[in-house]
Amino acid sequence: MSITQNQGEGINRMAPHMPLRVSPETEARIRDMRRGGAMSHYACADAAVIRRDVAERDNDTVIRPAFVRDIEKIVHAPAYNRLNGKTQVFSFRQNDDITRRGLHEQLVGRVARDIGRALGLNLDLIEAISLGHDLGHTPFGHAGERFLNDVFHERTGRWFRHNVQSVRVLDVLDGRNVSLQTLDGVICHNGEFERQRFETSGLNDFDTFDRVVEGCWESGDEAISHLRPMTLEGCVMRISDIIAYVGKDRQDAIRAGLADEKSFEDGLGGAYNAWALSAFVTDVVEQSLGKPYIAMSEEGFAELARAKRENYEKIYGSAEVNGDFAGPVRELFSKLYDHELEALREGAEDSAIFRHHIGPINRRLGYYGRSYDWESDPDQCVVDFISAMTDDYFVATCEAVFPEARQIFPNRSYFDGVRP
Repeated sequence: MSITQNQGEGINRMAPHMPLRVSPETEARIRDMRRGGAMSHYACADAAVIRRDVAERDNDTVIRPAFVRDIEKIVHAPAYNRLNGKTQVFSFRQNDDITRRGLHEQLVGRVARDIGRALGLNLDLIEAISLGHDLGHTPFGHAGERFLNDVFHERTGRWFRHNVQSVRVLDVLDGRNVSLQTLDGVICHNGEFERQRFETSGLNDFDTFDRVVEGCWESGDEAISHLRPMTLEGCVMRISDIIAYVGKDRQDAIRAGLADEKSFEDGLGGAYNAWALSAFVTDVVEQSLGKPYIAMSEEGFAELARAKRENYEKIYGSAEVNGDFAGPVRELFSKLYDHELEALREGAEDSAIFRHHIGPINRRLGYYGRSYDWESDPDQCVVDFISAMTDDYFVATCEAVFPEARQIFPNRSYFDGVRP
């Protein structure tokens, strides 16, 4: 019998019967597995790693196993460092306690590792996917993603999605020789397409993966919505992405003054995050232990979908870049796109797209005997540049190039309404 919510824990009135602890039977099975030191039969073994290039520097060792190599490649990438300067949900806020995208990746990894440990999966692979999944995200979160997609699609017919760009960052722009398993988990992570049950795809080669990636650029959500990870580790990370943000975003909305503790139907307010971390992780473990898929119960999945839907209604739709500043910021994405494209056409090597983007990428790729082929696809190069920008860099660029932009972005202080 599972421990339920009526034992001193917060009660979610929308899902009052969901347990917050695994059942004694499940706990005993997990402890037995750990005592024996065994991984699940369905875990991805280090020996199964697949890379594009067979390079001695990427060989696994007892100190740095295969997917630890991937973790280190990711955390040392410039794109990873920039995540702390990118919006998760709320932009233009002088509040250091509101989640940025770098923290989100760590929170996802934390949830995914908790689930993966209980299921006996490869924690290094889970961490690599979690830390790499948003490297291609734009400034200003999902609003920025939509704005950049709009201009890119209008000019090329292709679709920009951050999960596909994250793969491009790791596989092309940084040339890190990251494993197929990690890249696959990254492109399949998109938690906007939630499912009650995730089964693996059977993918096992780069030729097929490359066709998948190309299909995503060509078809956008039509292709992305059908993606399935090749590993259970990728499946775990995908559900963990939603679990990690559904409650945390509510806490941030309350901190930002866009909601209060009584705004949500479940009655938990900011405490929903703690409830979600316990209840949803428990549910996934109970439904998935010893099975070749990752699943949730009907009640668990219904509550996750409900909470996410409520977030869209009460938080995301009113987030600042989606609200008051949507039109002007959308226009700036379009104008900046054209500005950078013109700099490429002119060959203006003193411009930022050459000095801050093309040059550094070529220097990094030069270490591996490669170069950045931006000339064959200038539109893609512009997308690479804009999506890599932090919020502050985007603002600074627009204010330098378009004087009218200085009137668009709010000038807020840490001390608004407070004496320093």
